[in-house]
Amino acid sequence: MILNKKFIKCFLIKFTKTKVISHTEHIKFDTTKPEFVKVLRKRVNKYFKDNNISKNSNSMMVFKTIFMLSLYFVPYFLILFGVVSSFSSLICWSFMGFGMAGIGLSVMHDANHNAYSKNPNVNKWVGYFLNLVGGYDLNWRVQHNVLHHTYTNIIGHDEDVDAGIVLRFSKDQPRKRHHGFQHIYAWFLYGLMTISWLLSKDFIQLRKYNKKGLLKTQGVSMKKAMFQLTFWKAFYVFYVIALPTILTGNFLIVILGVLLMQFIAGLFLTIVFLCAHIVDQTEFPLPDNKGVVNQNWYIHQLETTANFSNNKSFFSWFIGGLNYQIEHHLFPNICHVHYHELSKIVKKTASEYNVPYHASNTFLGALNHHYKHLKYMGQKSI
Repeated sequence: MILNKKFIKCFLIKFTKTKVISHTEHIKFDTTKPEFVKVLRKRVNKYFKDNNISKNSNSMMVFKTIFMLSLYFVPYFLILFGVVSSFSSLICWSFMGFGMAGIGLSVMHDANHNAYSKNPNVNKWVGYFLNLVGGYDLNWRVQHNVLHHTYTNIIGHDEDVDAGIVLRFSKDQPRKRHHGFQHIYAWFLYGLMTISWLLSKDFIQLRKYNKKGLLKTQGVSMKKAMFQLTFWKAFYVFYVIALPTILTGNFLIVILGVLLMQFIAGLFLTIVFLCAHIVDQTEFPLPDNKGVVNQNWYIHQLETTANFSNNKSFFSWFIGGLNYQIEHHLFPNICHVHYHELSKIVKKTASEYNVPYHASNTFLGALNHHYKHLKYMGQKSI
């Protein structure tokens, strides 16, 4: 059985609350539900029913939201009101970088997946936190919720694994001479990710999505979207660069601080994501010439996703449980505070049905898998 247009639409509405994108509807998955899928869904639902808990956030999630916002804004106000010296302000900007990453990984991510709250308005407003740190929520939902989560690791459809000609993540992408060194220079480029979003990527994406008719599917006109995007970017530049410069009178330190903040956030965000998908453990399947991926969607997620450092730790808490990326991809509408317990169910069920469950014991181990994949993809013989 093939995953048809109706199935895709139902999946996207249920799991992402984002409307269907027309140009990807020709990709089809096998809709035959193996016993593994039926048993897994039943066990996960039973877990929440037996424990009488919501699939959304809890008090710990609220505390985390306050913590991440404080990690970002408290140093900002210390800089703004001249409480710290010029040198100390750079330390504050560094903390803001981690706060920025924390907001992205642990707060807005759940909200834009409609997993933070049962109330759609709460998800909407918490999702706007992305705009406060320089991004644009509409573009993010289209790129991440629809393209990445539905077409994970499928080159040409999953924009989250497309770095153009700069990096080569799959053997199905053309190899350039400079890719032979990508395992060396990639780490610096990762730190530039959020700067790219701020200065150009969001504008480029918006024009591309409009050209492909994607904005209409979201019920937003190009004029409205461009106004929103320009407003948020201008607001961000004003409060992050202009206002601190006016109040401190030290433009150079502010620029150095902003660049430091962006680099820390960009590097942290990027490596957490890439260690879950771009590693030598995962697959990069392509549809056949009829646009068919001969795999059930759930199994596809397990083949293209990897976990790491699956334990209760501050690191796991800080990155929004995204070290449990398998659980996140199987159940994106469930808040990440539940992933640790769900991972036990998923891993046990996968083992019973001989389904792959990729995982590294540590984050360093996952980084090594990513490094080896980069190096391998850069070789001439591949």
